[in-house]
Amino acid sequence: MTGSSRGHDGRRIAFLGTGLMGAPMARRLLGAGFAVSVWNRDRSKAEALAQDGAICAETPADAVSGADVVITMLTNAEAVKDVLFDRGAADAMTSGATVIDMSSIAPHFARDHAARLAERGIAHVDAPVSGGVVGADAGTLAIMAGGEEDVIDALADVFAPMGRVTRVGPSGAGQLAKLANQQIVAVTIGAVAEAMMLISAGGGSPAAFRDAIRGGFAESRILDLHGKRMVERQFTPGGSSSNQLKDLNAAMETANALSLTLPLTATVHAEFTEFVANGNGEKDHSGLLLHLEEKNALPGGKR
Repeated sequence: MTGSSRGHDGRRIAFLGTGLMGAPMARRLLGAGFAVSVWNRDRSKAEALAQDGAICAETPADAVSGADVVITMLTNAEAVKDVLFDRGAADAMTSGATVIDMSSIAPHFARDHAARLAERGIAHVDAPVSGGVVGADAGTLAIMAGGEEDVIDALADVFAPMGRVTRVGPSGAGQLAKLANQQIVAVTIGAVAEAMMLISAGGGSPAAFRDAIRGGFAESRILDLHGKRMVERQFTPGGSSSNQLKDLNAAMETANALSLTLPLTATVHAEFTEFVANGNGEKDHSGLLLHLEEKNALPGGKR
């Protein structure tokens, strides 16, 4: 971060992973007056933030040099481990710095990373998010944090531009909350998709059906946003099906470790597994409708 000025509270932030979600989140921090250094595996995605005032780093280690807070928003646990430990970011951090991992990974990985960073005198908070690209753009993400209470409290002004943070419990609890969130999202997407098919197959209008039940007990953000996608058949990803499956895989692994049987989650997990295996990983997770239509031999686009 050589040459960067300090942020409005004197703290410097490094943001590692400026993809679909990370870029608008980093932009919110820049807009709040923080000095932000950015790095992304695809450098062009980091360079796009230069016009907003970000400093683009060549490597993760360069990005975190001199940073007080390091935020990671990466694809999976392997990517987080690679960037932090294999590429030398953790070794380049100053003792006393804090890592906020906003990626969605399994809880045991978060606890492992926290322990490894603690050996270096670096605090760790697992803080995955919900709200999608829309929430990232608007700064209204639901942020689920796991870690020491005083560490999370001290980061309030860092979290504020990105959304609403809630401490769920100790290290790993943020990731556990995200898995539970993703269970609800996936099962609800499946329920809305099946309802749309029932209406369509019976000769009704899915669009009118969605309007009719708005405000009733079935109202939800999924019905609002993803129900609209289903009606309009717009499946360019806000949240990809491959990422949904990754989170469902982690949820099922965690449930097995806790000796829990989750029949609804298991069913929707199986459907997303098939959908992604059939080459639909980059479709929005609301596109599960397409998979269920195919299983029922329903014509795509039927109203």
